[in-house]
Amino acid sequence: MPLGLYISVPFCRTKCTYCNFVSDVFSRAVFEKYVARVCAEIELSPKTAGEMCGGFARSVDSIYVGGGTPTLLTVEQLQRIFVTIQQNFELQPHSEITLECAPGTLSDETLACFVRCGINRVSLGVQSFVDEEARSVARLHNRETVLRDIARLRAHGISNINVDLIAGLPHQTRESWERSLDELIAAGVPHASVYMLEVDEDSRLGRELIAGGQKYHAHSVPDDDLTADLYELACERLNAAGIAQYEISNFARPGFESKHNLKYWIRQPYLGFGVDAHSMLFIDNPIATASRDERGREGRDFQSRRKSPETTGGTAVSRVLPNAIRFSNPDNLDSYLSPSSVRQTSVSSEAALQETCFLGLRLTKGIDLNAIAAQFGSDAVELVSATAAECVQSGLMEREGSYVRLTAKGRLLSNEVFEKFITEPTLLSS
Repeated sequence: MPLGLYISVPFCRTKCTYCNFVSDVFSRAVFEKYVARVCAEIELSPKTAGEMCGGFARSVDSIYVGGGTPTLLTVEQLQRIFVTIQQNFELQPHSEITLECAPGTLSDETLACFVRCGINRVSLGVQSFVDEEARSVARLHNRETVLRDIARLRAHGISNINVDLIAGLPHQTRESWERSLDELIAAGVPHASVYMLEVDEDSRLGRELIAGGQKYHAHSVPDDDLTADLYELACERLNAAGIAQYEISNFARPGFESKHNLKYWIRQPYLGFGVDAHSMLFIDNPIATASRDERGREGRDFQSRRKSPETTGGTAVSRVLPNAIRFSNPDNLDSYLSPSSVRQTSVSSEAALQETCFLGLRLTKGIDLNAIAAQFGSDAVELVSATAAECVQSGLMEREGSYVRLTAKGRLLSNEVFEKFITEPTLLSS
């Protein structure tokens, strides 16, 4: 199965007030050191996977360069990353290669670099087409910049464009949200991502909202009910315009769904490189991985009930068999640039079932109980069906044939639904 590759570039021109990612403003002096570290990590990836007993394939069919603002790197630095990928992986025909961009950072030289590197999909962090709203959260672009960048991308042969919007920004009203949706639809982009503002302590705006203050325009943030209404309005408007919802936050015209992000939601393998980058590989040698875990290494976050009988001196012995291995890099730039080890976790079959449920339920089509039966067995289907039935009764889910999926209400309360599948004590029988 081909891998997906994710490259994290944590550098920004300015830190948006709503941002809870590890990206930040750094001196350009660190850029070259960072690129060198990422390239070295790419070159070492077969060794890293082998040490963890993860199944490694050189075949790749999606690359996603995210941030931060990857276009802050120089053309030479971007090209170096892509050359390193090409030297160490086999890129499949018709691969999806995405790069995130902040509007206003696309020079002619950068666009020419995109073409040379094979970048065929661009995600623009627009957030709002209303200039006042964009300014209020420290975005540096305006509506005209966004529309000009879309036209320039198309002129360079890149028409697979995503636009991000956020519902719940300061000063946002139903009328101003309608204007952003009108602009997005009129732009004719084939993909859109719509997020509701996250309020947590990991962003300046979130902390101010929690504290009840007025900095960062916190006093002008819509309440939760209006934010939910704006999200539902976006679902209605985009679906009606032929940009169909296929995931909680993602909408696409037919054939333009994000291949890379789908890997996350349907549990396909991927490798991440850079600060706070995450990876998931299926176990190539589950018995060896189980033995390693039993010797006390990391990776016992989940307890598996799937076991393998082995005969030792005529006695049947049960051993834990992991389904996959997840690992991640440090979420701090200094830690990543200095010698550091990845954090790793073995994913048991029970945890894999839970992931299959709460990740798959993000998709509009939901999860197929027949597929769960084929992978995890009939006992798992009974337990998943029972949990789903409770959610159906409360209007959070619906069932059609072998598929169970979230309702519109369930998408708004998706975290509550996911918790029901994550906290189920025995999703696989002993």
